[in-house]
Amino acid sequence: MATPGRKTSTSSSLASKRALPREPSSEVPSKRKSSAPPAAPPPPLPLQSSRPFVEGSIVRIVMENFLTYDICEVSPGPHLNMIIGANGTGKSSIVCAICLGLAGKPAFMGRADKVGFFVKRGCSKGMVEIELFRTSGNLIITREIDVAKNQSSWFINKKSTTQKVVEEQVAALNIQVGNLCQFLPQDKVGEFAKLSKIELLEATEKSIGPPEMHRYHCELKNFREKEKQLETSCKEKTEYLEKMIQRNERYKQDVERFYERKRHLDLIEMLEAKRPWVEYENVRQEYEEVKLARDRVKEEVRKLKEGQIPMTRRIEEIERQRHILEARIKEKATDIKETSQKCKQKQDIIERKDKQIEELQQALTVKQNEEHDRQRRISNTRKMIEDLQNELKTSENCENLQPQIDAITNDLRRVQDEKALCEGEVIDKRGEKESLEKERKSVGDNIVRFDSLMNQKEDKLRQRFRDTYDAVLWLRSNRDKFKQRVCEPIMLTINMKDNKNAKYIENHISSNDLRAFVFESQEDMEVFLKEIRDNKKLRVNAVIAPESSYADKAPSRSLNELKQYGFFSYLRELFDAPDPVMSFLCCHYHIHEVPVGTERTRERIERVIKETRLKQMYTAEEKYVVKTSFYSDKVISSNTSLKVAQFLTVTVDLEQRRHLEEQLKEINRKLQAVEAGLIALCERNRHLEHKDNELRQKKKELLERKTKKRQLEQKISSKLGSLKLMEQDTCNLEEEERKASTKIREINIQKAKLVTELTNFVKICTSLHIQKVDLILQNTTVISEKNKLESDYMAASSQLRVTEQHFIELDESRQRLLQKCKELMKRARQVCNLGAEQTVPQEYQTAFQDLPNTLDEIDALLTEERSRASCFTGLNPTVVEEYTKREEEIEQLTEELKIKKVELDKYRENISQVKERWLNPLKELVEKINEKFSNFFSSMQCAGEVDLHTENEEDYDKYGIRIRVKFRSSTQLHELTPHHQSGGERSVSTMLYLMALQELNRCPFRVVDEINQGMDPINERRVFEMVVNTACKENTSQYFFITPKLLQNLPYSEKMTVLFVYNGPHMLEPNRWNLKAFQRRRRRITFTQPSQ
Repeated sequence: MATPGRKTSTSSSLASKRALPREPSSEVPSKRKSSAPPAAPPPPLPLQSSRPFVEGSIVRIVMENFLTYDICEVSPGPHLNMIIGANGTGKSSIVCAICLGLAGKPAFMGRADKVGFFVKRGCSKGMVEIELFRTSGNLIITREIDVAKNQSSWFINKKSTTQKVVEEQVAALNIQVGNLCQFLPQDKVGEFAKLSKIELLEATEKSIGPPEMHRYHCELKNFREKEKQLETSCKEKTEYLEKMIQRNERYKQDVERFYERKRHLDLIEMLEAKRPWVEYENVRQEYEEVKLARDRVKEEVRKLKEGQIPMTRRIEEIERQRHILEARIKEKATDIKETSQKCKQKQDIIERKDKQIEELQQALTVKQNEEHDRQRRISNTRKMIEDLQNELKTSENCENLQPQIDAITNDLRRVQDEKALCEGEVIDKRGEKESLEKERKSVGDNIVRFDSLMNQKEDKLRQRFRDTYDAVLWLRSNRDKFKQRVCEPIMLTINMKDNKNAKYIENHISSNDLRAFVFESQEDMEVFLKEIRDNKKLRVNAVIAPESSYADKAPSRSLNELKQYGFFSYLRELFDAPDPVMSFLCCHYHIHEVPVGTERTRERIERVIKETRLKQMYTAEEKYVVKTSFYSDKVISSNTSLKVAQFLTVTVDLEQRRHLEEQLKEINRKLQAVEAGLIALCERNRHLEHKDNELRQKKKELLERKTKKRQLEQKISSKLGSLKLMEQDTCNLEEEERKASTKIREINIQKAKLVTELTNFVKICTSLHIQKVDLILQNTTVISEKNKLESDYMAASSQLRVTEQHFIELDESRQRLLQKCKELMKRARQVCNLGAEQTVPQEYQTAFQDLPNTLDEIDALLTEERSRASCFTGLNPTVVEEYTKREEEIEQLTEELKIKKVELDKYRENISQVKERWLNPLKELVEKINEKFSNFFSSMQCAGEVDLHTENEEDYDKYGIRIRVKFRSSTQLHELTPHHQSGGERSVSTMLYLMALQELNRCPFRVVDEINQGMDPINERRVFEMVVNTACKENTSQYFFITPKLLQNLPYSEKMTVLFVYNGPHMLEPNRWNLKAFQRRRRRITFTQPSQ
């Protein structure tokens, strides 16, 4: 099986390791069991007959200073090779040696990115040698690794070579260590399920397809890409060509229009040459006419000036007469004004006399009214006194009302005392209510503070694990769907007693379990996962608490025994959690057995490890894990620094919160009682208030009846005094009327004298007005005559001004026309390019004869020709040149497009041929894989299928292999993804797919490392049987199956080769290992046992 290597001891705690070998020339035992006790080794097993290897199979593997090995040689069998050994013994080291020895990259193993890391620690160089079977002679590939340079030296059959040559030799044998379908290292098992459909198809083609299949696929993708490029190019060129043709069609018309436009422009040029001459002739004729009109107007101006002299003299004479009359009118106006002022003075005096008479009459009327009012008030007062006296007679005797008043007063005092007592109780109740409300607010604020801390934990969960947070929200709304208790994620339910200790819990419990939901029932968990994972597509974790609770399980040793080493608590005592969560953590993480220490513990850690024999412990900043070697009983410890806590730093004292909630309920109950008592007291107070008001009203009525007689007597006395005063205040109206008449008579006499004087002044004023009017009439006649003369003068002057202005305008027009004639002559000569003394050329005169002779006709024709010429916009002399050039370009593009279309047809023909050679074999290959894959799943009472998937048949880079599996009869087939299936389900699916490839495989060997670790025992047994049955068939390639453990009573085959990897300090030296001698001794022991 393998020639053992010896590993020298180092200062580290790792034990030496070696592989249990067989000599290549010796017979190979079919299987070995590492679990057999040393005292009673198992009997020798049947030997496997040697069979020829497949081309490219591994015959021998040699490792020197490689990972865990000093030197080791392994000789695998031609069929199924089971490499078995405990974790850490060096099984995966053999896998790494195969990969690196066959020119694989370190990244293929997923362990390290540099090849130097694979050399054993402490060594400067390492070596891997792989011997491959070939019918023409075995191929030996040697790789020497230099740690310092991180470089490799390559040898083929002991001759130096390059890595490229090695890669070519390996590829020629169809060995693909980078293909997960052929080479699946331990650290890459999880990546197989992450392969996309396209990547899986490519890996499958390379692994089991004919050599040309992947090449055809690549050619198809390249052809398709070229086809797309050519289609795009042809389409663009066709569109461009059509645009060029259309543009040239437009330019063809432009060329014809260009010449037509030129004819119009020539006519316009001739019209513009004749127009100045016509314009000059028109202006010259207008100049002669204006000059004659100017001379006529000049004579008319002279005659108008001579006719204005007599009118001017007569106007001056009339103006002198008007001044004399106006002076006399002013004198009369002054006399009239003085007389009018005297009349006004007399009128004012008369008005004052009338006002004095009116005042005397008003004073007499006031006194008459006052006397009538006094008589009326005297009558009313006498009637009122009579009514009061009658009321006084009829009033009752009030002496018997005092006892009633005293009784009501006593009742009123008693009611007021009760009311005061009730109001005091109300005040007390309100004070008690305010106190309870303040206390309730304080308790509510504390509860809100606790809820805010809880929300902080939920916010951290939402930010880091949104799917888990969404699942929590769904759980809170659907708890009725579960039969037993379901706990929210552990990080939410754990409540640290001191948040400083949160780092110990987070470093002890894995992140996946911290965000896991805890169930008490398997059925509830399946319901939850079906809804959350299958329906809502959320990635969540779930665990089941143990059936029997571990929450209160006692530690194996008392904490008092450990306090001497600095330990102050077990992990379980650092936090509170629901019973299912605590039970799960105690069962799986043994938190009741892991103590937490201080810096003092770290200082004496060696003593702690030696004396306590604890497997795990924590100091202030580090975690220590202690293990004991199974072979040497040597204690190995490792320590890691604690990571900073992220989730459990928020502490919520749930017991205190529950106490606050109970306290809040008690306060609410007291508040209800106080409010009920307060309502009763208020109702009683209202009743007393109503009774108090009634008693006061009765007392008021009795007091009013008692004081009514005294009030009547006082009123009668007061009214009699008022009547006496009114009777004494008398007035003599007749005397007052006589005095007023005498005064009015005297005023009337004075008024008659004033009226006589006023009449005389009015007569004088009237005479003066008559004289003034006569003078005004005379002045009006003079002014009228003057106005007529001035009007005539103004009319003559106006006519003179108009005529003079007309003369000025005509003179200016004459000068302007003269200047214009000169300018037009100059301009006309410039247009025709003539000098000052030159005459118009004959060619112009001949052309001018065919053109119109008036400006209007010329302008009309110019406008028409310009309009026609303007219709030919955008034309220039280069149009014809561009048209010709574009015709040549169109011809060239047509030829290029014809070549492109021929090339495109050729590519399409190639695609059709290659597609037929690639797609039909691929479909047959996928169908064979599907048949074997489905059979494997059916034998496990599950379902699975493999198909060729694509969205568009023409997109060859989108073809892929789709794997769909179903592990439960109640579910549908689901595509194999890294998230939908569990780890064990992915391992089973991966293994069965590789098994389906085994019989179809054209690769010389396949390596699968520890793929059975995530499987349950039933699936592991079924998969193992399939591996044995498939890999041990005739004409199958070599198979390496690495596993740290196997189930009991598994079936084995005669064609299997089992490689055991042992380690320990008591292993034999390589030169002392002899398998044949070991087998002989084993047989002797077997034969001698019966006789004993």
